[in-house]
This record gives sequence, structure tokens and C-alpha cells, in this order.
Amino acid sequence: MLTERFGPVLIANRGEIARRIIRTVKRMGLRAIAVHSEADADLPFVREADEAVLIGPANPAQSYLDAAKVLEAARATGARAIHPGYGFLSENTAFARAVIDAGMVWIGPAPEAIDRMGDKINARNLMEAAGVPVAAGTREPVTDLSLALRAAESIGYPVMVKTAGGGGGIGMSVAHDDDGLAKAYEQAARAASRFAGDALDGPAVLLERYIERARHVEVQILGLPDGRVVALGERDCSVQRRHQKVVEESPSPGITPELRERMLAAAVRAGEAVGYLGAGTVECLVDADKQEFVFLEMNTRLQVEHPVTELVTGLDLVELQLRVAAGESPDVNTTPAGHAIEFRVYAEDPKRFFPGPGKITTWEEPDGDGVRVDSGYEAGNTVTPFYDPLMAKLCVYADTRADALLKASKAVAAFVVEGPKNNLPFCAELLGNAEFVTGDYDTGLVARMRA
Repeated sequence: MLTERFGPVLIANRGEIARRIIRTVKRMGLRAIAVHSEADADLPFVREADEAVLIGPANPAQSYLDAAKVLEAARATGARAIHPGYGFLSENTAFARAVIDAGMVWIGPAPEAIDRMGDKINARNLMEAAGVPVAAGTREPVTDLSLALRAAESIGYPVMVKTAGGGGGIGMSVAHDDDGLAKAYEQAARAASRFAGDALDGPAVLLERYIERARHVEVQILGLPDGRVVALGERDCSVQRRHQKVVEESPSPGITPELRERMLAAAVRAGEAVGYLGAGTVECLVDADKQEFVFLEMNTRLQVEHPVTELVTGLDLVELQLRVAAGESPDVNTTPAGHAIEFRVYAEDPKRFFPGPGKITTWEEPDGDGVRVDSGYEAGNTVTPFYDPLMAKLCVYADTRADALLKASKAVAAFVVEGPKNNLPFCAELLGNAEFVTGDYDTGLVARMRA
């Protein structure tokens, strides 16, 4: 039984994802332990946990990113398992190993799998060997501009330039010529040095052939202890600003059933190639005109947009993570049905998308059949500048995409947030955009809306 295997589960995260994990942990009869910074003491996830431990000041480096403090809290509370959520320490192999070495259950893939997929260059080489399509690109880290220029000449412009490690679109940009490449390389090199810990004289940068009018489509996979890897459908994540997702939906309106089958099969091969265990995501870029796809990267954790898959499959991905970590191989043979869309509600300016923190004076969530809100805040809370400005995820589900869009329009209009700036006006604008409504959009949609 899970209660015998786990005992208390510590959630090493904050906000909406901590609150969402706590909900499933408690439903399964397990004790939920939260950790929090001084800035988050009044947030709902702290109150809803069975026990909460203060681990440091607002600065994440001194709280949520301090592995020693998180482990100390786990030991002090008798936690026997740690769920990292997403972001923070979720893909930190040193932390994962420390959890395991401490005799606790790591609710995530094996540290070796995180390592193998954490470096984008190693990951694309491994995927290519496993028969997963990859874009033309560099097979070794590009550590100076001269190497980048030679690589671009071989690949052909335009090229995508990005850090070999890290995620979230940091340091990523497109170059159309040598001058653009010089700027893009400098940006990626700075990001690699700052976020990936590379030396300033040799940052690890990756170049790949850039697909014009690409869609960003990812496949949710689940690796089971019995060795099986199953695909739970795809999500379209093409609505992005600064290469960061804002809206996700399933199924993707831009791929054919035949392409979907090929993508799901490739994602399973990707998971099998690394002996993947637990929930993960294989991300791809899709040329919708040619109905072809290439591997982008693999996220070795629970995704922000996992509710989309839960709505079309009826599964609880956090519960599945817990059961897999406990050694179970649950039956997850399911065929996605209906249509789901998720809107990330950020504390940010809806025009330029700059963060706009502040105290929430009004917070009114929509409800009703087919409406789900995963929120991290309520009225009276303050959105601080220390963390990602995500406040909530507004999700809708219906039998068809047309009905889901109609439901989304009503839900967005009924969602009232006052105090901090928020992007709900952008969500309403998007729902009136012809490209989005028809489903014929790509990753350049938001840039065109703000041209």
C-alpha cells in the first residue's frame, strides 16, 4: 500500500502546483507536508498542507532552491517521499540523488534519465540513435562564435540558437544571417553562463535548423516499473510569448491522425531509449504544411500544462506519479476524448507581457461544468516579484473544440482579478483571433498579434 511505502509526502514547491499536488496526496490518504519561504507564508498551499515548514527568505536561492534546507525539513517532519513539482529542484540530479541517498522516495524519473535528457545536445544525439526525427544541428557544444558561424553555414539559415541546458525559452533566439547569429550567440552564451554554470570562455550552445511556421506539440508519456512506456496523447503549446507557453490544448488542431500516430510512437521510443520511469514529456516542432516533426527536447518532470491531458483522459497524473514511484504499474490504457484548453493566468501586462506583481484585492474564479481552475492565490494574497508570475491555470473541457472555445470565452470573462496586472484581457483577445479560432496558428501567433 502507498501509505506503507510512503508515509508523509513533502512537496518541494510552491503556489498552484504545490496546492494541486497536496490535493491528490491527501485524497490518497497520505500526509502532505509543504515547505515555504517567508514571502509565501499566507498562500493557500501552506494552509492546506497537513504540516508546513518555513525554509528561508523570499530569495529562492535561500529557500526553494536550497536542497539542504528542503532535505532538513523532510527529515524533521518524517517525510518518506519528496515530490518536486516543476521548476526549482525538479530536474536537479544532485537533489534527486540526495533524496534517494537519504532513504526517501524520489517521485520522478531516475537521476540518470534526468542527466541524459537535461543536456539538449546529448538528448538529440540519443534520440537520433533511437530513430526519433531530429532537425539538422550541432552534435557537439558550440563554444565560440567562429564555430557557430561554421555550423550555421553547414546547417543553413535560419537557425535556432539556444543553450545546451536549461529550459523555459531562456537564451533562445532565431538568426537569419551572420550578423543575427553574432547577436543570438552572445545572448545564448550569456544565458548558458548565468543559468547553466558554463564557463564564460566556453558556454555550451546548440544550433538547429529553424522551422518557419512551426507548431510546438508535445507528447505526454508515462514510464512504468514493468518496463512499458505509454503515450497519453499530445498537447499543442504553440501560443507563446518569448518562447514561453501561454495557452495549451489537446488534441492539437494542426496535425493529422496519421502524424499523431507517428509522434506518439516516436515519443514511446524516446522514453524506452532512456529507460524512463514516471511522467515526462517529449516535445517536438511540427512543420504543419509538410506534416513532419522533429524532436525538440524532453522534460523529465510533471508539466505545467498537465491538466489538459487529465481532462481528455480522465486520469490523475500526480496519482500515477505516486503509484509508479511506489513500484506499481497501473493500467493506463485510455483513448483521449473531447477537447481541453488551458490558459495560464499571469500577473503581467497583457500587451508587453512584463511582470506586474501586487496585492490581490479581488479574486473571483469561474466555475461550472467543464471548467477547472488550478490557482495558487486568493484575495488578500500578494504576488511578489521573487517568483514566476503564474497565478492560476484556467482550463476548460468540452466534447468539441468549438464548444471548448465558447466555454473558454465565458470563463475568461467571469474570471475577475484586481490588484496586480494580469493577462486575462490577452486571453479574451486571443479567443477573438481568427488564426487561433480556426486552429491554423503557429509559434509566431503572439508576435503577429503584437506587431
